[in-house]
Amino acid sequence: MTASTLTGSLLVATPLLDEPPFRRSVILLLDHDEDGALGVVVNRAADLEVDQVLPDWSDTVNEPGVLFMGGPVGTDSALAVAEVIESADPPGWRECFGRIGLIDLDVPPALLEGAIQRMRIFAGYAGWSGGQLEGEITEGAWYVVPSEPDDVFSLRPEGLWRRVLRRQKDQMAYLATYPDDPTQN
Repeated sequence: MTASTLTGSLLVATPLLDEPPFRRSVILLLDHDEDGALGVVVNRAADLEVDQVLPDWSDTVNEPGVLFMGGPVGTDSALAVAEVIESADPPGWRECFGRIGLIDLDVPPALLEGAIQRMRIFAGYAGWSGGQLEGEITEGAWYVVPSEPDDVFSLRPEGLWRRVLRRQKDQMAYLATYPDDPTQN
């Protein structure tokens, strides 16, 4: 991560962002530059098994083996985010940061055998035009924090919002205890 890009960072919805689809969401930024940003919501598992929509990839994705709702844009398309093994550069893989990148789902899975360490498939994505995300951050809609590889592939994605906040080393950690409904507090 450089000063000019947030690629590889997590966007964590602040309590001010209380409307679907971003309420308590955690978004991995796959691309960010002056033209805009693209990311996927990593903590919204769908009730749809991968083998029901992309059966060729069902043996490649890690648990829980379901599609994830990546965001409100392009929900009729799929993005595959994968972590490849060290020094791998498989066909159909585009590095986003480190060993995390996008997999072209048109590539036969057999060509990637042994190269993919972990993978998730997302229906849709979250996108921002140039300057839009920066404006939302300034308005207080998002916290920007470093990501960890396990964030994308968490076995318990439903608790990721609280876990990411809890591991922060400042006052942000206290927000992990923010009630689901503050009016009931």
